[in-house]
Amino acid sequence: MRAYQLFIDGEFREAADNRTFRSLNPFTQQVLAECARGGPVDAERALVAARLAFDNGPWPRMPRDERSSYLKAIADKIKANAKSLTELEVADSGSTIRKAKEDVYLSGRSMLSAAALAVAETSIPLEDVSRRGLSRNLLVREPMGVVAAIIPWNFPLKMAVWKLGPALAAGNTVVLKPSEETPATAMELAQIIREIGLPNGVVNIVTGYGPEVGAELTKSALVDKISFTGSTAVGQEIMRTAASTLKSVTLECGGKSANIVLDDADFSVAVDGALYAIFYHQGQCCEAGTRLFLPESRAEEFLDALVAKTRRLKIGDPMNPATDFGPLISHRQQERVLGYIDAGRHQGARLLTGGGIPDDPECRSGFFLEPTIFDRVDNRSIIAQEEIFGPVLSVIRYNDVAEAIRMANDSMYGLAGGVWSADPEKALSVASSLKAGTVWINEWHLLNDRAPFGGYKQSGIGREFGVEGLMEYTETKHIHIDEAGVREKKTWYDTVVPRT
Repeated sequence: MRAYQLFIDGEFREAADNRTFRSLNPFTQQVLAECARGGPVDAERALVAARLAFDNGPWPRMPRDERSSYLKAIADKIKANAKSLTELEVADSGSTIRKAKEDVYLSGRSMLSAAALAVAETSIPLEDVSRRGLSRNLLVREPMGVVAAIIPWNFPLKMAVWKLGPALAAGNTVVLKPSEETPATAMELAQIIREIGLPNGVVNIVTGYGPEVGAELTKSALVDKISFTGSTAVGQEIMRTAASTLKSVTLECGGKSANIVLDDADFSVAVDGALYAIFYHQGQCCEAGTRLFLPESRAEEFLDALVAKTRRLKIGDPMNPATDFGPLISHRQQERVLGYIDAGRHQGARLLTGGGIPDDPECRSGFFLEPTIFDRVDNRSIIAQEEIFGPVLSVIRYNDVAEAIRMANDSMYGLAGGVWSADPEKALSVASSLKAGTVWINEWHLLNDRAPFGGYKQSGIGREFGVEGLMEYTETKHIHIDEAGVREKKTWYDTVVPRT
């Protein structure tokens, strides 16, 4: 069993009250790690360290290329430790080893992208706005200060990097709270940060529970910026708390993404794409393709192929490279998803496959659920409107494309969407009509470090990745530089100032 302490001001330390909690392997239910259970006092200590590091330390004043070199060093360490990080991610989150291997690789790549952003030019000249052309104007981007970053359990290492990378690149200091379900790789990242010699207090990582650590981070006057990924309900609560001090917030929240298959789509690709969209990481993805819109004229053909392939998914030990589908994160999540499956049955949807706990002996100890497909789902039903965050697909049939678009947009969410078609112009037209922050055409799940990611409506506020993501961690300053040189040339000379 591993043991992890809090990481505050460059040092590992126990929680102030010496409490701990345990992280379980969702496949075996065995204890993977015992972690310090931070509380409000620990969160405050971490924030004080981050505040001092920002106000008095070298990080925000450091040359950009030097900051970039630290981020590159973190990326190099992630790469050097890829094997152990991958195995730990599998044990802590239930990710299949194929997914976890990709996650670790992409984490390193994202940190390299952040290193490149650290040296990007963010101060630019503005068009001269003075009446006589006797001044210069600059638009300057400056770090915001102390960032409170709160991440979920589904992509533990990637989410930590997605928050830390741009915040650090912009010159901020950070207090990161990983999920209590999956703290392990974040604490390994803390060890990497210590090894590369990042200045003390620039990154602090406090493990613990939301009501104890997260609540303190979001309400503290020491925090300038909150960056949160998680449920819409928690995002709403964070906004309410942040309002008391008008903190800046970036919120990447829930989704109920619409995956629209047009009648001219290549089904040999679209079937696989629909399966990947919903069942990747057991459906525990905020932008999963949870609502599948099929043309009535070809729905049976599509579903026959989709159900057959779904039933061939190998469920079991996530460390086995042959496994396609691992456990859910916890017993609580398993019970929650089963509740939605019951709701789907009771509201008249047609269960095509799945719906229960697999009886394979290999799955007996883990938090498994069968990949589940419902057909003829009413778009206003519970399973079509609420985020399930599990392996449950709602198939909704349509008669024309306009109807599909209308139903796709009939949701409180707007994180992602997809269109499958052999006609690029038709697909682009549908994609442009979807109220979502990311729309894929003949693809799903592929995010780009250089392209913004975030949601419309109640899927969130702000964007991550790329230049837009970097700007979320900066304040905008206008600097006006007088070049008139003499009093008589001032633009305001003849207004209110006496001549003598």
